[in-house]
Amino acid sequence: MDIDLNADLGEGYGPWRMGEDEAMLASISSANVACGFHAGDPLIMDRTVRLALKHGVDVGAHVGFPDRQGFGRRAMQIDTDELAAMVTYQLAALAGMARARGHRMTHMSFHGALGNLAAADAALAGPLLRAIAAFDPQIIISSSSSRAIEEAAAQCGLRVASAFLADRAYGDDGLLIPRKLPDAVIHDEAAVLARVRRLLQDGTILTYSGKPLAMPVRSILVHGDTPGAVALTHTIRREVEAAGGRIVPISQQLN
Repeated sequence: MDIDLNADLGEGYGPWRMGEDEAMLASISSANVACGFHAGDPLIMDRTVRLALKHGVDVGAHVGFPDRQGFGRRAMQIDTDELAAMVTYQLAALAGMARARGHRMTHMSFHGALGNLAAADAALAGPLLRAIAAFDPQIIISSSSSRAIEEAAAQCGLRVASAFLADRAYGDDGLLIPRKLPDAVIHDEAAVLARVRRLLQDGTILTYSGKPLAMPVRSILVHGDTPGAVALTHTIRREVEAAGGRIVPISQQLN
């Protein structure tokens, strides 16, 4: 089994750093790079792209609301046309950074509140996916399970690679549950690893209510800003390889 090991990186701002990006890059196969809206800035984006190229790691645009103070985790009332333009803006920023360094942008993912809204609302997912397809019809959408995003992508001829967020709880509908609920974010490493093992063994997860849910995925995501993320990522990589799997970026899986 081929599986992508993915992390959100480049989420500092100016002199402030969040996470241990270079250490994470030693274990992952693809990175979602903040594009300056929820986090990140030009220098951080440039440095992240250069480090990713050095480690042979794919880069993708991590697209969110313009909300640095809330880290992109607060829903914002923005006209859909304006949001679509913001998506294009962020894609162009990372694609340009990557091209300037001899790298390429292979995928994109929605961050935080924007991702949660698009995943649950076909009326929002449609225009955003059309904006992505207009920018680059070859780009891969890396997304947690979402019928709205998957159907909108199919209508636009875009490829979707489903990602399992190892440290986030899911509802019975396959969507992420709100962070405000208890245990929505799973901090216990043993619990996270148990979820990964279950996914690798039989392709299912346990939902927030305790029900088994089939989840065919191509990628496992670890949040780079989570305490202990580097050690957790190393361990997940070992779990995948011990189960006979290979760590392979989604761009190579979907060739």
